[in-house]
Amino acid sequence: MENTPSVGKPISRLEGHLKVTGSAKYAGEYQADDLLYGYVVNSTVTKGKIKSIDTSEVKKIAGVIEVFTHENKPSTAWFDFQYADMDAPPGTVFKPLKDNDIRYNGQPIALVVADTFELARYAATKLDIVYEQEDFETDLKTNLEKSRDPKKGLASMLKPPPPKPTGDFDKEYENSFIRTDSHFSHGTEHHNPMEMYASTVIYEGKDKLKIYDKTQGTINSQMYVANVFGLKMKNVQVIAPFVGGGFGSGLRPQHQLFMAVMASLALKRNVRVTLDRAQMYMIGHRPPTLQQTKFGADKDGKVNAIYHKATGETSRFEDYVEIVVNWANMLYPADNTLLEHEIVPLDVYSPLDMRAPGGSTGMHAIEVTMDEIAYQLNIDPVEFRLINYSETDKSSDKEFSSKELRNCYLQGAEKFGWNQRNPEPRSMKRGNKLVGYGMATGMWDANRLLGRAEAIMTPDGKVEIKSAVTDIGTGTLTIMTQIAADELGLPIEDITFSHADSKMPFAPIQGGSFTTATVGPAVQNACQALNEKLFKLARKLKDSVLSDAKFKEVQFRNGWISLKNNAEIKMSIKDVLASNEGKPIKTTNSAMPNPLTYGKKARAVHSAVFVEVEVDEELGIIEVKRAVTAVAAGKIINPKTAESQVLGGMIWGISKALHEETILDHQFGKYMNANLGEYHIPVHADIHDLEVLFVEENDQFVNDLGVKGVGEIGGVGMPPAITNAIFHATGKRIYDLPIHFDRLL
Repeated sequence: MENTPSVGKPISRLEGHLKVTGSAKYAGEYQADDLLYGYVVNSTVTKGKIKSIDTSEVKKIAGVIEVFTHENKPSTAWFDFQYADMDAPPGTVFKPLKDNDIRYNGQPIALVVADTFELARYAATKLDIVYEQEDFETDLKTNLEKSRDPKKGLASMLKPPPPKPTGDFDKEYENSFIRTDSHFSHGTEHHNPMEMYASTVIYEGKDKLKIYDKTQGTINSQMYVANVFGLKMKNVQVIAPFVGGGFGSGLRPQHQLFMAVMASLALKRNVRVTLDRAQMYMIGHRPPTLQQTKFGADKDGKVNAIYHKATGETSRFEDYVEIVVNWANMLYPADNTLLEHEIVPLDVYSPLDMRAPGGSTGMHAIEVTMDEIAYQLNIDPVEFRLINYSETDKSSDKEFSSKELRNCYLQGAEKFGWNQRNPEPRSMKRGNKLVGYGMATGMWDANRLLGRAEAIMTPDGKVEIKSAVTDIGTGTLTIMTQIAADELGLPIEDITFSHADSKMPFAPIQGGSFTTATVGPAVQNACQALNEKLFKLARKLKDSVLSDAKFKEVQFRNGWISLKNNAEIKMSIKDVLASNEGKPIKTTNSAMPNPLTYGKKARAVHSAVFVEVEVDEELGIIEVKRAVTAVAAGKIINPKTAESQVLGGMIWGISKALHEETILDHQFGKYMNANLGEYHIPVHADIHDLEVLFVEENDQFVNDLGVKGVGEIGGVGMPPAITNAIFHATGKRIYDLPIHFDRLL
């Protein structure tokens, strides 16, 4: 019997035609009768109090329905925990319109609701607001004396603090043959997804809402709305089938959701609130971070001492932290370590997870430091990493569930042509361009959480799979369909994957590269349970050829149930369904890691990145001419969508290394380039030859599918590889990101 599995095939995104033809609807595009539009008003001062907001003249404008401020805001939840969400850090969650206190520049302080968006936006400019300003601090570098250890809360479960010191770092470092002492920094970055944040709230009657929200977690937004506004969970439905980019900015409910729901409940009307591009710079960011590394190594190249300290920015009201300094000892097995992470509370909004949060920050410092030592020892950077290779996570003394990083180094180097590199800095030229080769390691956690899925087979043999999980452009819809098709032995045309609706079975926020490893096994389990129900029905049929068979002895292929050892003994699934009196067959199943065993091994995705840059010797202009990323991420469900994810991460890495930075004027406490004209991101002319290589990796421990995530890993190793390539090209070691041409003149 023919068997045509879907898993492993480079199937194009099933929703692709909807997106490229403009047929896909996003949160701000759903139509509703009698729809009102809200426009958020933001504070123009950084800290202080609102003395008065005069709304009288604005309310006289024809078409303006209402102006909400802290003075007339409807009653909402009182306790802090009711405002928390799946990604909330320890502290006090910001509550829009709670009082007259101004905590950061751009804070939402009012909502104008009108018949049209344009009218609401115009009316917002006519509000008469008087502030009482206070002194503020927004500069990380000038407030380091106020740094402190972050609070530990539930967030520490996914963002563990640095491991405790091991050995005697100071003694070993002082006695090391090679010592480095380097200081790193990167500025603020903002997510800038193409789709701006919007919530369309449909008022369906007393305390009942249907919400189209831009979010990376429909159930997260549902829980937030229900808790904050005192609604029953079943009366709040959040839907987000298409998301035009998230990158972490949609992990937490943003304030446009609060505003839209507040107005809808108060006015008993349908309301849409959309943020404009400038307002997108007021909902979270990658925090500016300072780092120091001090590594020691012996004359043979063994790293024996690791010190890594990071100091990041947070708000006054929440302790936002990232995993920045934990990575070095997970990769390199030094016996003497000292790892420290501190935060500085400032008058800014809370930072927010941005693609590869902490990993892309910490690995930059670690991998540039490793490159420094390799050059001082005159050891090839790839060979140097192989000298320090470990099959265990030294920081936890746990064996990795799988680790094919060695093959990432070897296969990536061969694909790139690393052996053609002249190791001497400034030795390679192409016309008036200095040519540099650089490489770095990438690493990211391979985690999974609780997920649920439902499988429904209709009498015609078609199957619908349901899960509340979102698809933020990662290919989730497609790969879940592939997983289901293979488990059920059906072509993907017979499978429909319905998702991104909070009324569907539970799924966590989509982030952290854990979605496939979380929801995939749930889909797998639901399909297996569906197969078991079909098999039981088949055995009960009169004269069933499978009456004496056991479930483990049969297979499901191409719409048939057959014996594994004799495919000619089979039954049609449609015949089995016909005996079920026209009723569908349903199953709902969960999947989660076994808490007794899951922590016994270290789990990670690894990569090796190789980059070639050209630097104009006279102008200092930098171009990344080509790059190869070799990734070991367990089983690859769909090579096409997985490659797309890694390529996106590589482009982001180029952007982080050379382009992205939000400039905060500390005199005003305000971001000065809150637009896509002055916030620089790569364009087509900046991106050249990028290749992705997936290294075969078999992992039977992470989950039954053997999959790890690829969303984050593509960006982690790129910034240090680019930095190292620039050093090789120019002989100049630059520690601050982004790297601008003036640093090379």
